[in-house]
Amino acid sequence: MFHRILFFAAALAALLALPFAGTAAAEKTVYELKRDIPYLAANAKADSYRRDRCTLDLYYPADSRGFATVIWFHGGGLTAGSKHIPSQLKNHGFAIAAVNYRLAPGGKTAKDAPNAGVKVTDCIEDAAAAVAWVYRNIASFGGDPKKIYLTGHSAGGYLTLMVGMAPKYLAPYGLSPADLAGLMPLSGHTITHFTARRERNISILQPVVDELAPLYFVRTPNLPPILLITGDRELEMVGRYEENAYLMRMLKLNKHPVTLYELQGYGHNMTEPAMPLLVNYLKKENVAK
Repeated sequence: MFHRILFFAAALAALLALPFAGTAAAEKTVYELKRDIPYLAANAKADSYRRDRCTLDLYYPADSRGFATVIWFHGGGLTAGSKHIPSQLKNHGFAIAAVNYRLAPGGKTAKDAPNAGVKVTDCIEDAAAAVAWVYRNIASFGGDPKKIYLTGHSAGGYLTLMVGMAPKYLAPYGLSPADLAGLMPLSGHTITHFTARRERNISILQPVVDELAPLYFVRTPNLPPILLITGDRELEMVGRYEENAYLMRMLKLNKHPVTLYELQGYGHNMTEPAMPLLVNYLKKENVAK
C-alpha cells in the first residue's frame, strides 16, 4: 500500500510539472534570420559586382537584449567561397553575422570577369565595412556594439586578423581595433596572404611579412584579446601552425592577451573540432550560454 501511495504521489508530481515544463519550453530563446543585408555605406564607391557581393546574413536572438555578435568570414583563399552561418555556433545566445566580400581573381578567372581587377586589399576593405555596419546597427536588433567578435576559417581567419590588427581599415569608420571585443581566427595566415603574394608573382613557398601581414601589426596599441586555433603542424597548409605560433610569441612580447591551440590529428579543415573551443571561449567571456 505504501509503495502504491509513493507511485501515485510521483505520478501526480509529474502531471503537475507538465505545465511548468511547457512554460519553460515557451520561454526558449527565439532566433531570427535576416538575409542579404547590404552593408556598404550609401556613399561608398561600388560597381554592381561589389554591391552584389557586399551583403551579410544576420542570425540573432530576437527576444534578447545586450547580446554579443560573432562576425564570421568564410574561407576560400580570398578567391572563392560564400557566406554561411556555421550550425555549431547557432543557439548559444549570441548573434552571428555571416559576411560576403569581393573575391580576388583565381587562376582561371577571365580577364573580363566582374572581379578581374579585385585585389586582396579590396577584400579586407569589404570585411572592415561589414564590421562597421554591425557596430553601427546591431543595437537596433538588440545587440551590444561593445561585444563584437571576429572569426573565420583560413582566408576568413586572415581577414579577422587584418581588420582586427591593422588600424587603417577601420579608421574610415571612426573605429579602431580597440572597439572590438576579440579576434578568433581559425587557421588564418599571419604572414602576407598567398593570394597577395601571387599578385606580385611570389611563390607560396616564399614567406613575406609586409603591410598585408597581420604579423606586421603586433605593435598596434590596445589590441583586443586574440584566440588562435590551427590544425596539426604536420598536417596543416604550408607553415600555418608556425605562423600562428610566431604571431602568438610576438603578441606576448608586446604585452597583448593571446592564446594558441593546435588541434592534433587535424589538418587545415579543422573547423569541426575548433567550434566548441570558440563557444567555450565565448562562455568564459560571459557572452555565450
